[in-house]
Amino acid sequence: MSGLAGRWPAIGALVPALVLAGCFGTQIFPTLQERGISLRAGDLEASGIAFVTPSAATGQEEEKQAVALVFADVLKRERAGVRVVPLAEALSAINTAGLADDYKRMYEDYRDTGLFRRELLARVAAATGARYIAQIKLQGFGQGAKERFGALGLRIVETKFASVRLFFQVWDSRDGTIAWEAMQEMHYSRDTVTEEQVSLRTVIGHTARELVAKLP
Repeated sequence: MSGLAGRWPAIGALVPALVLAGCFGTQIFPTLQERGISLRAGDLEASGIAFVTPSAATGQEEEKQAVALVFADVLKRERAGVRVVPLAEALSAINTAGLADDYKRMYEDYRDTGLFRRELLARVAAATGARYIAQIKLQGFGQGAKERFGALGLRIVETKFASVRLFFQVWDSRDGTIAWEAMQEMHYSRDTVTEEQVSLRTVIGHTARELVAKLP
């Protein structure tokens, strides 16, 4: 213990020096592809948008609700003129309307085919009161850490990183078509002296802001 204790003054002096030298920082590398089809400026403000249950790659199922929550929060904040129906509200409205079985069938159809049947989409949209339906597919999420700087046998600075890849679609319930879609892949890293990982919410928040900024 005495040997380790003797190292702390030197380590404590190194951390401020590393900060001044610019060894701490955040790096974000986004890759975004979008395709506008029929969605036009003012459409979301006029008709609203509701979030339905995201789909997710195997191993990411538990993250679906968190992803939808973050996206809805960002959309509400960035587009105050748009009526946004978050996932929880949409599910409540769908269940109240007696559409639980239809909704399950719609979700299973999408998982298997990538399609929402027009008549089911229209019923879900009517229940939520929004013309447009937001569908998110979380295709991958990973996080980790690697040593950035060490001294005296101890790790002082680590680079914590995370990456996410998702697909975002806006469906028009009036004709059952995709009105707008985009794919976003983001790599996020930061240098830190703490044990805190880069959270899914942090990465999804950045991703959502990038995508929402591209919406008409």
